[in-house]
Formats: sequence, C-alpha cells, structure tokens
Amino acid sequence: MATGTDTDIGRLLLRCPDQPGIVAAISSFMTAAGANIVSLDQHSTAAEGGTFLQRTIFHLPGLRAVRDELNDRFAREVAGRLDIDFRLTEASRPKRVAILASREDHCLLDLLWRNRRGELEMSVVFVIANHADLADQVRPFGVPFIHVPAHKDIRAEAEGRMLDLLRDNVDLVVLARYMQVLTPAFLDEVGCPVINIHHSFLPAFIGAAPYRRARERGVKLVGATAHYVTQDLDEGPIIEQDVVRVNHRHDVADLVRLGADVERAVLSRAVLWHCEDRIIRHGNQTVVF
Repeated sequence: MATGTDTDIGRLLLRCPDQPGIVAAISSFMTAAGANIVSLDQHSTAAEGGTFLQRTIFHLPGLRAVRDELNDRFAREVAGRLDIDFRLTEASRPKRVAILASREDHCLLDLLWRNRRGELEMSVVFVIANHADLADQVRPFGVPFIHVPAHKDIRAEAEGRMLDLLRDNVDLVVLARYMQVLTPAFLDEVGCPVINIHHSFLPAFIGAAPYRRARERGVKLVGATAHYVTQDLDEGPIIEQDVVRVNHRHDVADLVRLGADVERAVLSRAVLWHCEDRIIRHGNQTVVF
C-alpha cells in the first residue's frame, strides 16, 4: 500500500456527450476542491456531436478522508449538468483481482510474478482453477488456490460456487487461459469487469488445435488479443493486441511457444492499464490513455 503523498493521488475518468466547457467545468471544480491537476488526457470521437473522454490525475491532501464527499459533489455539481458518466478512484488502493485458470500456466504465473516484483500493482485475492494441476506452482506466491471443477455438465453448479467467492469481493476477474465459457448469467452477477486473453487467429481458426491449423495454412503472424468479456463470445471491447512474425521454418511447437510469449505480454499490459484506471469503454471499443 502506498504511503505519504501517494495516498493523496486521485484518478477521475469520465465519458459524456462532447460540448463546450467540459474541461473548464472540471478544472474549476478541482480548483474549488483544493486539488491540483497533475496530468490530463482527453479525446473526442468527433469534432461535432461526438463523445468526450477524459482521464485526470490530481493531488488532493487528505483525499482518502474526503473521497466519498468529493464523488458526491462532482456528481451533483458537474456530472448531472453535463450528462457525465464517471468514476473517481484513489491511486493508492490496489484493485482486488481474482485470476481464473485451467491447466496452462504461462499467463497465470506471469501475472503472479509481475505482481510479486511490483511491476503490476494489484492485490491478488485468490486463484480459481477448474483443474488442480497448478496448485503447487501457485503456492510459492502466497496466493490462495481454489479448485472449482467445471465442465459443461456441471457449469451452473461451478459458476454458483465461483460467484459465492467473487461477488462483492473483487474489482476485476482475469481469465488467464481459463478454458471454460462463462454464461451470460455469470457475467450479469459477477459485479465487476472480466478480462480475457486468447490467440489472434480468431475467427479463422476457432476451437481446438488452432496453432496446428494455422501452421498448415502457412500463417506469417502469431498474435494475441486481450479484451473485456461480454455475452458475445470473444467479441468484447479490445484492450490490447500484439503480434510476432513467423515463417516456414517454425513448426507447431515454435508457434505455440511464440504465441504464449505474446499472450503473456498482452495480458499483463491489459491488466496493468485496467488497474491504473487508464481504460474508458466506449460502446464496443476502448480508449486507453
């Protein structure tokens, strides 16, 4: 947990119909509240009739004590008048994160390793896996490992057990190669964003053995996509993507290895940006500041 002046850093993310005076209204509010704006990033989707998005970092002495009051005042004095959808957070409060996994370890262990090194500021509450294979690998990180068997025949029961653990307990769920489809009912009830990672061969190579079929087609790029999960399978707002070039000399094992490398990097960036409140969703897109 941050100490000293770090506890006085706040983040304000907002989205609203674009119109004159938004920046002035926010700056005036911050000044009146005694806050100093440290950085401000903004974007409008169109010169006229667009959507305005902004991320403001500010310093306010004693923020923790007045955060709720500040939130209510902003809603009352600024957001209501300008039709602003916003969230106000404290930078010193790490997001509470649950990681879901199956048998593949590369994304899970990378997130835990980066978190332990201080590269990824979050509080990992626990790991839930539908197989017990990774329990011994998670144990050295000091993170609780919870085995919740899950497959299509017991999906409702499994999701019910996971919801009992997740609901009102975490700020983010990360699917670190969790090889189960989450139902719309689960997504409605979990109460927080869910981030997924998968290879970027979709929709060309869906289902099992995508790297083998990609190799058979002679692909020249291997990539990964991190996105927010919605009820439309693998079609949620994209947060981050990356690729690496491959050629005829790479066999299937090479493609799998290179794909795992890209997946690790892409997922860690997406989770970092979410935990740093850098992402604003706009329809089925994201703006990352």
